[in-house]
Amino acid sequence: MAEALLTVAGLTVAYADVRAVEGVDLNVSAGEVVALIGANGAGKSSLLKGLMGLEARVQGNITFAGSDLAGLSPLRRARLGIGYVPEGRRVFPGMTAEENLLVASREDSAARTVRTAEMYALFPQLAVRRHAPAWQLSGGEQQMLAVARALMTRPRLLLVDEPTLGLAPATAQSVIRVLRGIAASGAAVLLAEQNARAALATADRAVLMRLGRIEASGTAKAIAGDERLLRSLMGG
Repeated sequence: MAEALLTVAGLTVAYADVRAVEGVDLNVSAGEVVALIGANGAGKSSLLKGLMGLEARVQGNITFAGSDLAGLSPLRRARLGIGYVPEGRRVFPGMTAEENLLVASREDSAARTVRTAEMYALFPQLAVRRHAPAWQLSGGEQQMLAVARALMTRPRLLLVDEPTLGLAPATAQSVIRVLRGIAASGAAVLLAEQNARAALATADRAVLMRLGRIEASGTAKAIAGDERLLRSLMGG
């Protein structure tokens, strides 16, 4: 395996006195998709928020591309090359789809135009809807926009929280294909998903979580073949 781009050791994320994530160790290398799988409340979203610096109480070590992320703001982490797609999309509803993309980039106008065109090539439906206010987009279009917006900064690591939640199967497959393509281009993807089958179909490795802890990990193929383990962790 290639040297890890992201290394996490003993990560704990707490809300007040409640630990949502405890003692997590994991790594993600460039060019691979790692799936965080678990039922609702397993700690997947809290783990991603902790990595992005969005939770105040975080303990443990996080190293990204050789840099210690301790004490760094979400903005500083983003500028180091970490992109984040939150659960629920969180697009700017009053802006058009294109404005949502443009506002995410710090490059000059010419570079932003080129990058926006690349996003439209990834998600042709966004090109069709570029002038529509984001609130008018369908759920699937908003999810595409959220992913494209995160990619505007050309991140080396993309953190994606529940990208297929509430999407029609065909739209979910389109989003998953794009995430696989992002990894193929050399970036790393850490994907949190309740849809275990969708995640395992695209991931190289999987990390199974329950109650804030890692219960099992391995290749996606091996995890997908362990029906008993999946049923146990996913609640059925």
